[in-house]
Amino acid sequence: MSLQLDGLSVDIAGRRIVSGIGLTVGDHEFAGLVGPNGSGKSTILKAVYRVYRPSAGRVLLDGIDLLSLGHKDTARRIAVVTQESASEFDFTVREMVMIGRTPHKRSFERDTSVDHSIVDHAIERVGCQRLAARRFNTLSGGEKQLVLIARALAQQADHLILDEPTNQLDIRHQVEILEIVSGLGVTVLAALHDLSYAALFCHAIHVLCAGHIVAAGAPATVLTPQTILHAFGADVLVIDHPDTGTPHLIPRRIQPTTPGRTADGTTHVPAQRPETAT
Repeated sequence: MSLQLDGLSVDIAGRRIVSGIGLTVGDHEFAGLVGPNGSGKSTILKAVYRVYRPSAGRVLLDGIDLLSLGHKDTARRIAVVTQESASEFDFTVREMVMIGRTPHKRSFERDTSVDHSIVDHAIERVGCQRLAARRFNTLSGGEKQLVLIARALAQQADHLILDEPTNQLDIRHQVEILEIVSGLGVTVLAALHDLSYAALFCHAIHVLCAGHIVAAGAPATVLTPQTILHAFGADVLVIDHPDTGTPHLIPRRIQPTTPGRTADGTTHVPAQRPETAT
């Protein structure tokens, strides 16, 4: 099974946000989308899970155009975890995870013993059994993300879409969530904010700038100072992670003592930041 974006373009309110996006995520691969704010990461993901309709190009699942599938069929294949958010309803954690069974049920069909077994397994797999009876809206951000991943597991989809799932979480929950996702054995496409985490967990990384992919490939070939400067307008030092050998990015601090001068007295020329899409 694979996910393919074939020349994908998306227009919103008459403005082209992403253009000519081409990428493939193979079976059981974890692929990352990275780029500055407004570069089009979320727009691409929303086209995959059908919030936005492509203006050009296609989203393919195993070679089948996603738009040819019904919404329930799509939900059986693609699960989505977005940034931490509150629920409008006062669901318990267990009820929240049970929502993941909806694509597999007819309208008003009662939960079966099979549904309960799948939900129990999903809750256990992410390690939040202790939270099962708690109200979802009382949980911390990291706990909520674990529950949303459990809901995605209960959905039993073979593709998982993540839109910056670790944003605003502490370091423990960031690592914990990405470790769980990387061990699920499903095909993952994730927009990630932290480039070092992307390098640590992703098989492939696609760098976006102003609605276009400007670099793609293995983390070691993509996350270079030159690429980061081009896409983000940021000056970074890239070193090898001492445990994994993957790229680890360290921002360089600019401390001008006078306008246009660095702390050591040399002239600093600010990096030119490219225009980005919203």
